[in-house]
Amino acid sequence: MKQSRQTILLIALIATFFLGISSFVSPVGRIVCWSLYMVIVLSICLAIMLEARNPYKTLLWFYAILFFPIIGYSLYLVTGQLEVKGHLFREKRQDDRWYFERLEKNKPRDTWRMLTEMEQALSDFIHHTTKSEISFFSSATVLTNGQEKFPKLLSSLKKAERFIHLEYYIFRSDHIGTDIIDVLCEKAKAGLEVRVIYDGIGSLWLKRKAIKRMKDAGVDIYPFLPLREALNTQKLNFRNHRKIVIVDGHVGFVGGLNIGDEYLGRSKKFGFWRDTHLMITGEALQRLHTIFLMDWHYVSGGEKLAIETYSSTKAPSTQVDGAMHVVSSGPDSEQGTMADIYFSMVTSAKQSVWIATPYFIPNKAMRTALGTAAAKGLDVRLIVPEENDGFFTRYGTQSYFDELLSKGVSIYTYKKGFLHGKVILIDGLIASIGTANVDLRSFNLNFEVNVFLFRSSAVHKLVQDYQKDLEDCHQLSIAERQKRGLGIKLKEAFSRLFSPVL
Repeated sequence: MKQSRQTILLIALIATFFLGISSFVSPVGRIVCWSLYMVIVLSICLAIMLEARNPYKTLLWFYAILFFPIIGYSLYLVTGQLEVKGHLFREKRQDDRWYFERLEKNKPRDTWRMLTEMEQALSDFIHHTTKSEISFFSSATVLTNGQEKFPKLLSSLKKAERFIHLEYYIFRSDHIGTDIIDVLCEKAKAGLEVRVIYDGIGSLWLKRKAIKRMKDAGVDIYPFLPLREALNTQKLNFRNHRKIVIVDGHVGFVGGLNIGDEYLGRSKKFGFWRDTHLMITGEALQRLHTIFLMDWHYVSGGEKLAIETYSSTKAPSTQVDGAMHVVSSGPDSEQGTMADIYFSMVTSAKQSVWIATPYFIPNKAMRTALGTAAAKGLDVRLIVPEENDGFFTRYGTQSYFDELLSKGVSIYTYKKGFLHGKVILIDGLIASIGTANVDLRSFNLNFEVNVFLFRSSAVHKLVQDYQKDLEDCHQLSIAERQKRGLGIKLKEAFSRLFSPVL
């Protein structure tokens, strides 16, 4: 249903409701108003049914709109557009094709045979699903926590000679944020091209003074779907969760760490912050950079920046350290892209599936895959933070524990601080690392970007970090879960109702 029609229906719904309860309207008039009110409610339900969305979700919206029509329909307009996001972002999806068509083909894959048949099948699936080619001539360095990421990032920014392109979900103007802003302003004043994208909701705390300072220095900076625009276009619930930095076409950064003091463990609420980031060089950087350019085209109102303009001036690497895919997903791509790849990774495993994620709200397919893998005798482990940063995410995550524990999945809660990294390890040889959590928001709502690694030294480092993290975890048991009180059970059940939008 078009936005104009939805707005008219909402206004009519509100008007007929208040006229129906008004003492200034005659009894006959109130009957007419209530009749129209019911016709509008039923029309809304019919329109939702015709969208052919998941039956479970359709029934949930039916209940919400039938019992709380105005509130329910208002929430639907803001958060219920999961299956119609293709319409909302149709223009961006069409524009993105121009960028993908300009990507250079990766070098011939003479080293393809280094991968096993299972790994080749998974790589082919990723390529078929996302058009992301595998790269054997790229390098990934794991940056463990903010203490490793930010010094590397600042060093690369200070060495920039041509351009800096930076995109973050959360960008704060606190101590570390100011350090980065200082470098961006310095480089812009020196004549470098500096472009910045920040999410309009995630970066609400980025001060206007800081934004003005960057603009005055010559930094081109845009918000991604700012609050007013998002409300007007029904896109409020679709957020840019990506964290991308490209410097001179030589080096790039992607992963779980935003820009803020909390990511260095300076938050009194969270204390130690456990996270994982990647530094990338080589031909895969072109794909990561293209994702930024597509987003820039969207936020800037149509400015096209050709990827070949930003090609690296350094000689391409000929060293092989495994392989990688860089994959973007979001409302401008096929729905469930990241969920499908995660599912394929789990079902491809032969020995082990290790997952670390701060938010675990899996779909039915993912729960089935994990349970089946554990039932087959695979080593299936899940690490989540003991304390989360939100009521619904905490108890929504916990609501899935009993089902998985009963199927043999080992679940650990991280006790040292807040675990925010998003890592999946398959057989100790394949890894996913990036911005996408194992939750329905990352699968259906957010703009995300992940790197999938095959047999590289970075995978071995991720395995070592995972094993070390287990030392700071508490393993849950079925007996322990059975002892939790009624209050906890109610919180879990209530939070699970909101799982599609967490």
